[in-house]
Amino acid sequence: MEECCSTKPKKQHDHSEHDGHDHEHSHDTDDKTIFQMFLPAIISFSLLLIGIAFDHFIENNWFNGWIRLVWYLVAYIPVGIPVLKEAYESIVQGDVFSEFFLMGIATIGAFGIGEYPEGVAVMLFYSVGEVFQAIAVTRAQSNIKSLLDQRPDEVTILKDGKPQIVNAETVNIGEIIQLKSGEKLGLDGELISEKGSFNTSALTGESKPDTKIKGEKVLAGMINLNTVSQIKVTAAFKDSKLSKILELVQNATSQKAPTELFIRKFAKIYTPIVVFLAIGITFLPYLFVDDYQFKTWLYKALVFLVISCPCALVISIPLGYFGGIGAGSRNGILIKGSNFLDVLATIQNVVMDKTGTMTEGVFKVQEVHFNDEVHQDEILKLINALESQSTHPVATAIHQFVGEVDHSIQLENVEEIAGYGLKALINGKELLVGNFKLLEKFNIQFDFKPENIVYTLIAVAYNKKFVGYLTIADSIKDDAQLTINKLKSLGVKTTMLSGDKTSVVKFVADQLGIENAYGDLLPEDKVNKVKELKSKNQTVAFVGDGVNDAPVVALSDVGIAMGGLGSDATIETADVVIQDDQPSKIPMAINIGKQTKKIVWQNIILAFAVKGIVLILGAGGIATMWEAVFADVGVALLAILNAVRIQRMKF
Repeated sequence: MEECCSTKPKKQHDHSEHDGHDHEHSHDTDDKTIFQMFLPAIISFSLLLIGIAFDHFIENNWFNGWIRLVWYLVAYIPVGIPVLKEAYESIVQGDVFSEFFLMGIATIGAFGIGEYPEGVAVMLFYSVGEVFQAIAVTRAQSNIKSLLDQRPDEVTILKDGKPQIVNAETVNIGEIIQLKSGEKLGLDGELISEKGSFNTSALTGESKPDTKIKGEKVLAGMINLNTVSQIKVTAAFKDSKLSKILELVQNATSQKAPTELFIRKFAKIYTPIVVFLAIGITFLPYLFVDDYQFKTWLYKALVFLVISCPCALVISIPLGYFGGIGAGSRNGILIKGSNFLDVLATIQNVVMDKTGTMTEGVFKVQEVHFNDEVHQDEILKLINALESQSTHPVATAIHQFVGEVDHSIQLENVEEIAGYGLKALINGKELLVGNFKLLEKFNIQFDFKPENIVYTLIAVAYNKKFVGYLTIADSIKDDAQLTINKLKSLGVKTTMLSGDKTSVVKFVADQLGIENAYGDLLPEDKVNKVKELKSKNQTVAFVGDGVNDAPVVALSDVGIAMGGLGSDATIETADVVIQDDQPSKIPMAINIGKQTKKIVWQNIILAFAVKGIVLILGAGGIATMWEAVFADVGVALLAILNAVRIQRMKF
């Protein structure tokens, strides 16, 4: 199995390469109507029915000899030539024993022994199965294609105050885009208009408007809902969040599930064995049977070939996984590969961060407590200046509380200490802003018990002295409780790990019913907690922001990133990206994995069971070419119909 948390570049998506089942025509389904796709089969079927009528129901003395042969050849050509062409191309590429080769041998052999109708019927039903598969794949891709259509190729930029339409790929960072009402944004940027309302459904699946104010990020794919807005470009076309998401989804099928990899390897070994067994069935009875008839045993061998064709497996299994990835995309869950669907199906523990995962991550300053040795307004200005060096949500809360940063304050030797806070020199005096562990690290004495307060605490030390603290509160997400309830119903255990103070973490965990909760953790502490779970041979999914928690994401069986739109690094490191920041998508992703795996195994059992039964009947001389057609194409069609069910499921 491929490494769960691979950050290696994925191969460019290529359907034929990935599913081991090369159907050139399946890529053309967008350009053809359903009728055009079925037309060769309709022609062949009509000629076959007429031929059977002449053979058995309409008395005549002319439908024999070369006329009969030519009639069935004409019926065979519309459906047979494309498959024989595929077989030839596979042989040229070194893949001799393909399913196309099996179909070619079986049908040409049938013609060779005069079983013309069977030869046409096998190829006809096989081709109908191919068309159904092409339609199913197209529908499975529809969610991804709708995503691909969200990125406009042209944008309107302002040059010397005049609007000018240009190719989005040519726009430089810093240029101004003018976005009219109803237009989609082509590149990531910063809103420079006072306010704007945007439909973000292309990125999150949520159609409710998202109001942005001046200075906030707006992303490619968002639709402007009201007045004309102006956006300053902050990322090149290829570097936009939407481009990264599209690349992720397009490449998703390159990450194969173990089941899928096994079937591909199985087919490569299985098919040549089937061909050689068919040769044995044809000739070996000559050594053991008194009344050996070549035509009889060749017919049995051809029946065996058709029954043994692995179509149902090589078509339906990749299609099942592809459908699972598509179902995830439709629900705003980007799954980087079918291997992660398999892992999601087996998850026993979900370990989650607190801030931004189960809580909104939008902090607000509640209280300010400073001693008499400092002037409150002055110390807050210093704190605000230092926090402006950080992107942490706490920094944003302090900035919103204090106001504009005083840029006249000279900061020196600014240092962000992971898991602790910030440190800097101001006028030669040391300023520390972070948790109380930061004060302990620098041997700052304080006569205060932080564990007595439920809120998040920001401790402040200035000039080697503890001068006070701020309390900051965060609110629990609306669907956090539903998330925990659903995880429990799936039999998944829950654990919360956070760098926030233990009392806050326990308080949130108790409210939600999370089984285990640990606070005051550094990144390496989180790693150790996950190692403890994995030492019990249990599968672990870690849910967080995918950046600060990269070591834990790498260690877990599957890393799930919340709100991946906020961070490029999240999209790179996580195995699953939840686009709309809703924790309820965590159990949904696990459920999609479970349903996908269930469908895949249903198809494997169905294919082997039916083929096994018909092979036994064939060995006893009971099964004819018609039963063989059902064992191959019939089962393949049933497997395809079963595989596409996942696209209609509600999770």
